[in-house]
Amino acid sequence: MGSVMSLSCSKRKATNQNDEFAGESRKRRKTCSSSSTEDVEEYCRLIPSLPDELSIQILARLPRISYSSVRLVSRRWRSAVSTSELYSLRKELKRTEEWLYVLTKGQEDKLLWYALDPVSTRWQRLPPMPVIVYEEESRRSLWNFVSSSVRVAEIVRILLGRRVPSEQMPFCGCAIAAVNGCLYVLGGISKSKTVSCVWRFDPVLNSWSEVSSMLANRAYSKTGVLDRKLYVVGGVDRGRGGLSPLQTAEVYDPNTDAWSEVPSMPFTKAQVLPNAFLADLLKPIATGMTCYDGRLCVPQSLYSWPFFVDVGGEVFDPETNLWVEMPSGMGEGWPARQAGTKLSVVVDGELYAFDPSSSMENGKIKVYDQKEDAWKVVIGEVPIYDLTDSESPYLLAGFHGKLHFITRDANHNVTVLRADVPDISDSSSSSSSSSSSSSRFSSVLSGKGNVGGNKSDTVIWKVIASKDFGAAELVSCQVIDI
Repeated sequence: MGSVMSLSCSKRKATNQNDEFAGESRKRRKTCSSSSTEDVEEYCRLIPSLPDELSIQILARLPRISYSSVRLVSRRWRSAVSTSELYSLRKELKRTEEWLYVLTKGQEDKLLWYALDPVSTRWQRLPPMPVIVYEEESRRSLWNFVSSSVRVAEIVRILLGRRVPSEQMPFCGCAIAAVNGCLYVLGGISKSKTVSCVWRFDPVLNSWSEVSSMLANRAYSKTGVLDRKLYVVGGVDRGRGGLSPLQTAEVYDPNTDAWSEVPSMPFTKAQVLPNAFLADLLKPIATGMTCYDGRLCVPQSLYSWPFFVDVGGEVFDPETNLWVEMPSGMGEGWPARQAGTKLSVVVDGELYAFDPSSSMENGKIKVYDQKEDAWKVVIGEVPIYDLTDSESPYLLAGFHGKLHFITRDANHNVTVLRADVPDISDSSSSSSSSSSSSSRFSSVLSGKGNVGGNKSDTVIWKVIASKDFGAAELVSCQVIDI
């Protein structure tokens, strides 16, 4: 009996203590809520004892690669590194960083993006690109959705004709571009139909969003950026007779999220075919585009699959809003035009292009001499290990003021190589024939320079990053500086 009484008393005592503790906690909370403004501000600061202005200055000086860890500290830290103000400050402080973004195609044509920080040589995988299912596709598969126990709200959206997010990967044949610090994926083919949708990836927010669609459905179009505006030229559209090339062009202003028309691209050389049979058989198509000297340079070809005939190209000047025929030397000597923008790039104002050789083990890189209207070899040998029939076994990119070559190495890893040319001005005076170029390269795997030869004619290929992407193929790449 005494033990029961004791237990009962203990419970009442504990209950009273708990009530007192709860009351004390309420008092403390009330006291905190009525505490001074200084205490509240101290509690809400990014870094205790430091003004937020100074904390932002510290975060802006951190390397971008560390922001993925910063986002995990707290919601306030995640919000702080996801604002445009922080990146504007980085620009003022001259702390911006150029990253390489590589698009790959894996199994079932799934497209995946990877970002490379060339300084830390670390790779990051981007969030998957969203894909939309169009109204007619959604209605055909409505009952499949119902059988999969999809919510009624999803079915209503389908019946109303709205587009529904899908877990599948993006469209094939899409075009890629980068402007104002964001990646853009444009058009492509979905369910055998060309589309006009445009998706944008914002590295600041680390997320994808849909922007205004193009004025026309396009697949395999060519893109370029001038004066912070995105130009889209050519491509193909599906008609009654299959895919047909387009001559139309349009431009996108990221500031207004609006598209406007650009004069259609002419095919001057295609109009001088000797007879109507060839004119009907060979279709003119834009096979590439590179922004050079403030203009859009668009090499062209006549094609009847699988044959291509190069026919020069056209140049668009945004100031005059006119197309003119490409200089003959530029058009006739532009190497590997079928690969388009993937194998031509401008670095420090110089236009470079990769030209695969017949040896199947190396190629050469040429530079365009505007004064002489001629292409000249500056790197006589470029190592090639990927001999597969992939869409893009190698890519060109320019960042950190250097020319870079992206391909697979002997171990089948995707490798980013940097070309260190001691004196590019001297080597650009060489002849356009590969035999006249005395540039050398050494073992790519070791990254060591070639032994022997003069310094002025030695090209050192240095591996700056490598990653195993499995069986994924290279598709395209872009460089973003933020």
